[in-house]
Amino acid sequence: MNKKLTTQQIEAQAKALSISVPALRAVIEVECKGSGFNSDGTPVILFERHVFRKQLIANSKAAIAGVAVRERPDLCNMTPGGYGLYSAQHGRLNVAASKYDRDSALESASWGIGQVMGYHWYQLGYGSLQAFINAMYRDEASQLDAMCRYIKVNGLVKALQNKDWKAFARGYNGTAYAKNSYDVKLAAAYKKWGGT
Repeated sequence: MNKKLTTQQIEAQAKALSISVPALRAVIEVECKGSGFNSDGTPVILFERHVFRKQLIANSKAAIAGVAVRERPDLCNMTPGGYGLYSAQHGRLNVAASKYDRDSALESASWGIGQVMGYHWYQLGYGSLQAFINAMYRDEASQLDAMCRYIKVNGLVKALQNKDWKAFARGYNGTAYAKNSYDVKLAAAYKKWGGT
């Protein structure tokens, strides 16, 4: 089975959101650098240690969070960062899941083409966290679907329609978007894909 995204799938999602194809392609390019999967077939992820701490607490596992912060501050911490190599992300996730709490760990990674955080699974209409994870492993089309659900649920369609890259970047990546020049990268990618 081919896991790669097709032009037709991108066009269909853009049409469903009433946005231009170059605008959607720009988001895909900036978020995942062109691929939703690693060479070993696992979804591209980024494990967020500060989110893991928050999710443990949100899932009524504050005591476990306290232990994890002491034992593995590289996996559970109040501050973001400490990501390490992209190739190490699944290893970090697996340790957090097996040693501390599986659901909180899965919710603490950003997944696939859209780098959608796992804890959004309910808000995005998945029947369970596992259903979301299964979709992230299925193919890039399923990952794109999650990204488009996130764009829609968070009211970011208008920003894409208006090519308001600052508003979109703020809504999609948070208030620190400018630190990574998300808005500038989106504008450049949009032009590259033929947007006017």
